[in-house]
Amino acid sequence: MSQDMDAVLHGWEYKPNLVQARLVRAADGRQVIQMRVDLGVLQMETTGRPDGSQPHGRPTYFDYLKQQAREADRAGRPFVLNEEQCEEADREFVQYYHRRICWLALRDYARAVADADHTLAFMTFVCAHSPDEDYAVAHEQYRGFVLFQRTQAAAALATEQNDPEKAIDAVNAGLKAIQEFLAAHDLAEEAEDNGMIRHLRKMERSLRQLHGIEATLQEQLEQAVANEEYETAARIRDALKRRQ
Repeated sequence: MSQDMDAVLHGWEYKPNLVQARLVRAADGRQVIQMRVDLGVLQMETTGRPDGSQPHGRPTYFDYLKQQAREADRAGRPFVLNEEQCEEADREFVQYYHRRICWLALRDYARAVADADHTLAFMTFVCAHSPDEDYAVAHEQYRGFVLFQRTQAAAALATEQNDPEKAIDAVNAGLKAIQEFLAAHDLAEEAEDNGMIRHLRKMERSLRQLHGIEATLQEQLEQAVANEEYETAARIRDALKRRQ
């Protein structure tokens, strides 16, 4: 059997600055993602870890590290990532990044949200168990970007489900998370000039104008609580539960 990639690359020209992704069927019938890059194609699994491996028998390397941390805690000792674990963690971060941007390009927003959640939780874990501050900062600096992509995906998913209020709430939640991230790193003054925040606010305004929504139920609830209008807040909570 020929092992060259001519058949895969034929008719799929690489385009710089564009995420090129497609879903194809592998020889055994399973669905995989292919991503065009300048030197060829990356192929990823759609479930589990993108490379299809199960590190140390666990679904992901993050799962394995959490197991190691629990064992260390039970033994009464701190868990700190060693050099090899840092390298393997970085490998998994990169894999999930590639798959996340593919899901966004393919408009599979639910799976984009799931992969973003994996990365955000892994970032939190790495910061808690980092061997030094530099390693933690090297990962934490990307949290705002992952939050931004997650927010885009969550809002798009809600819009697809014909729930514009939920989409607006998703944007608001994302804005709050990004602003808290900036504030935690003494960058709160830069929030107004932040491109991600400007983009999300533009998305929020567009959703409100398109669907004629002045205040979502969630926003009405928060306002009622702030005004100590507890009977009104109770009615709004019931309405939120019915909608959910």
